[in-house]
Amino acid sequence: MAKEKILSEIKEAEDNARKMVDDGKKKKNDRIASARAEAREIIKQAELDAQKSAQSAMKSAEESIASDKAKIIEGGESEAKGIASAATPKIDEAVELLINEFERAIHA
Repeated sequence: MAKEKILSEIKEAEDNARKMVDDGKKKKNDRIASARAEAREIIKQAELDAQKSAQSAMKSAEESIASDKAKIIEGGESEAKGIASAATPKIDEAVELLINEFERAIHA
């Protein structure tokens, strides 16, 4: 009987060891699955953060471009007004010159 008891205890110990190994494998697989899910979530969050950052940079660039555009337009308008102001007194002189040239062409 002692032999049967020893064999039974060995079998029970083997079953316990097998169960412990199976539990260890299951825990390992669960941890791997959990780590993969966490990695996917981190990647997803990083992509969202990158997208927000890109949108922010794009908005900032658009605002800068709009500001530069407004300055360029304002400078152009100011220059055009200056040219117009400088040209206005010369209109009479230009008209006189054209009339003289026309009359010279007619009398020639």
